[in-house]
Amino acid sequence: MSIAEDLRDEYESLDGLVAELTDDQWATLTPAEGWTIAHQIGHVVWTDRVSLLAATDPDEFAAQLAEAGQDPLGFVDAAAEAEAQRTPAELLADWRRTREQLLIALAAVEDGVKLPWFGPPMSAPSMMTARIMETWAHGLDVADALGVQRTPTDRIRNVAHIGVRTRDFAYMVNGQNAPAEPFRYELTGPSGAVWTWGPEDASNIVRGSAVDFCELVTQRRAVADLDLELIGDDARAWSRIAQCFAGPPGTGRAPSTEGN
Repeated sequence: MSIAEDLRDEYESLDGLVAELTDDQWATLTPAEGWTIAHQIGHVVWTDRVSLLAATDPDEFAAQLAEAGQDPLGFVDAAAEAEAQRTPAELLADWRRTREQLLIALAAVEDGVKLPWFGPPMSAPSMMTARIMETWAHGLDVADALGVQRTPTDRIRNVAHIGVRTRDFAYMVNGQNAPAEPFRYELTGPSGAVWTWGPEDASNIVRGSAVDFCELVTQRRAVADLDLELIGDDARAWSRIAQCFAGPPGTGRAPSTEGN
């Protein structure tokens, strides 16, 4: 499947979680402190909207970027709060329109063109992969709030890829120097396929469930709760700061179990 098809499927997976919710259920608190389901969907709507601007109106995106720079630690929460004030029906309808427009716009971007973003500029496929990551991560928060479990699919590989590519970024936002030696990643997808990145002779290895790895790099689960084998001091240290999303260092989630 193409990245665009994976993104469409990820959107539809999250849509399926919220489409039939009552207004009261949209107000359910999620694991993200202070964020309801409406905040979670509002954030996805907002990031899809600014992604659309990046692909279609770079000048307006630059204005949005400058505005965000006035409150670099709070603009994400402020945007989610503003979106959450809308009615669920309005929010859902807007998201469906915006994400469809985004899929069309990204498909029209020429090869080699880099789109502006809050971090480094990205190609259209990279932007799609980032949207898969965001949608999957916030969908996990929604699923947790509703007490349901989604069936994982191999499109999680897109999220794992970002997690691998952003290893050095996690060090940077935490004011640390990244190790010179690359890591080896050996992750098992939901289908049983094994995905690998990095040299086979690396002394630092991250091995285990691809879903758990993605929960780590999106900071949805504490490393103590995950089925991951971390070999090497650098790999273990990285696991405490792993972060694949743009912005300042995330606070992560507290462990839900003891003794792991």
